[in-house]
Parts: sequence; structure tokens; C-alpha cells
Amino acid sequence: MTGEQILVLGGARSGKSLFAQGLAAGRGERVLFVATLVAGDEEMSRRIAQHRRDRPAGWRTIEAPTGAADALSRHIGDAEVVLLDCLTLMVYNMVGDIDDGDIDAAAAAVATEVERLLDTAQRTGVTLIVVSNEVGMGLVPPYPMGRAYRDLLGRANQLVAQRADRVYLMVAGLPLVLKAPAHED
Repeated sequence: MTGEQILVLGGARSGKSLFAQGLAAGRGERVLFVATLVAGDEEMSRRIAQHRRDRPAGWRTIEAPTGAADALSRHIGDAEVVLLDCLTLMVYNMVGDIDDGDIDAAAAAVATEVERLLDTAQRTGVTLIVVSNEVGMGLVPPYPMGRAYRDLLGRANQLVAQRADRVYLMVAGLPLVLKAPAHED
């Protein structure tokens, strides 16, 4: 049996994490939460603590700033649902230290990791819910690495969206359905 693959996109504070948690809770009791945020300062540590308080106590959590596919393979256990929050930070963690000349290598690494993550979820039959920021609606970053990161994340979002059964765009806490199975139209 193959579970669904779902992408939840949105801007900062659009409600995407809370919405994704509701989707996960409605699709199974055994949820594996894959956290990609690294606490680099006190404010980020507070955000992580708040996110932990917001999640149901029975969910298992693993931290995988990078290597989410390998972490999923190692820790899937009896999970029915995997919630990765978020792809935005996973991509950032993967490319945060690259030089301008390594953009092509970074793009290949990101694409490979995203494909491996999706393949792992499909192979194990879990429902995979991926949260990510929609970065294509904002200003063009004024510096080359910002533009490169925006482009890499945009491509990663497209890879997930192409394979996803469902895609939602969160705006002001409201989910807009961008993609759903044909029988639901």
C-alpha cells in the first residue's frame, strides 16, 4: 500500500505548520515528525520549544537538518504518517555553506535528496506531508546567493508538487487547494 504525498506551501506565519499537523493527525495515530530547524540562537530555541508544545505528545520526533531520506529510513518504525517541517530549512541547511561556483552541484544535491525522500516514503507506504515556504511571490533577493537559494527551493517545491497527490497553499490561515485527486473535483 502506498500512502499519500502532500505538500503544504505558504509564506511566513501563513498557518502552514498548524494545518499540516491537522492533516497528519487526521491520517493516523502513529506520526513521525521530522524537524529540520537548527537552533542557532535563543530566539530559534524558543521557536523550537513552542513547536514541540504545539505537537501532540504521542508523536515521535527526529531531528534531520539534512539527510532526511536516510533519517526516515532509519527511524520509520511503525509510523503511518511522516510530517517533514520544513523543506525550506532542509534546503537551506544543505546549501548554506556553498560558494557561488557550486550552485549546479547544490542543485543536483537538493534534487537528489528530495527524490530520495519521496521515494523512501513511497516505498514504505507512509503518508508524507511536506511543509515548505512559497518563495516565488516575494521580492527578488538583492544578492546572488539569496537568488540562488530562492531558485533551489523553488525547484525543490516543484519536485515535491509534481509527485504530490495533494498540494495546498496557505494564505492567512486558509488552505487553498492547488492539487487534489481527480475524483474530488
